[in-house]
Amino acid sequence: MRRAPRTPFPMHADEASSPAPTPPAAVPAAPHPFDEMARVWLADRRRERRWRTIWRVLWLLLAVAVFAGTLADARRASAPSGPHTALVEVRGAIDAEGEATADAINAALRSAFEDKGARAVVMRINSPGGSPVQAGLVYDEIQRLRKLYDKKLYAVCEELCASAAYYMAAAADEIVVDKASLVGSIGVLMDGFGYTGVMDKLGVERRLLTAGANKGFLDPFTPMSEAHRAYALATLDQIHQQFIEAVKAGRGERLKITPDTFSGLFWNGQSALQQGLADRIGSLDQLAREVIGAEEIIDYTPKENLAERFARRFGAAAGGAVVGALRGLPTLR
Repeated sequence: MRRAPRTPFPMHADEASSPAPTPPAAVPAAPHPFDEMARVWLADRRRERRWRTIWRVLWLLLAVAVFAGTLADARRASAPSGPHTALVEVRGAIDAEGEATADAINAALRSAFEDKGARAVVMRINSPGGSPVQAGLVYDEIQRLRKLYDKKLYAVCEELCASAAYYMAAAADEIVVDKASLVGSIGVLMDGFGYTGVMDKLGVERRLLTAGANKGFLDPFTPMSEAHRAYALATLDQIHQQFIEAVKAGRGERLKITPDTFSGLFWNGQSALQQGLADRIGSLDQLAREVIGAEEIIDYTPKENLAERFARRFGAAAGGAVVGALRGLPTLR
């Protein structure tokens, strides 16, 4: 009888069932310096490509917006017009850097007066005022255009027609208001800030060197002398008189002058009508329909496209306004 072969080393039962031992894990090799440099370089390249794509898309969108705005302006300019009421909007502060500039308003007024289909021109005003220089330029252009084209111009005042806005409105043939409109404020002011007290408390010394005794006039960091204050008030009074003469010439005998008329006060539309500062209560639609006799209204106000709005809001004009505000420079209005 044959025997089974014997194992040279007998195994314990537990040992026979246990798994084979796991070899030790291999230690990862340290990254090579060139590999890290390549990874960073590739990440930068991907970031550059991504931003380059974003900027290309933005410029493309901007170009499309400019083209669309130009095309719309050209279509509006070339569109034939029959008998209509020509509208020019005056909104917001009147100054040389915003939307309501003399250049923009006068260009719109010229286009409106030149159009043979325009029965009359209407300036619809909603403005707290602004620069007397810009208002004076518009006032003079209105008078010139009225004589040149023998066409009436109406000023329709909405919520606000004050200060420089009323300066322009006074050149119109008629001023139309709502009962609750705020009208008037025939006056001039110059405002700013003085920081001398703050500088004294902080121990800051102002070192202003000038060639000319009055070169530092109205500097916000220098105390105002009585001579400079008197000179500034005299200048304001001269501009105020120019404003008064313009209102008197524009309103003529309709104006009922009282001690408060040129004091800088404003009135609601109903009171303005009683004082001769306005001619009738009404609205743009009512005026076009019942007075002018041309119910169709065509807007001649220049419209900003996307690029112009972007440039005006974020461009040098906005930066200059911020710098001027921080410096506390006086403004005249």
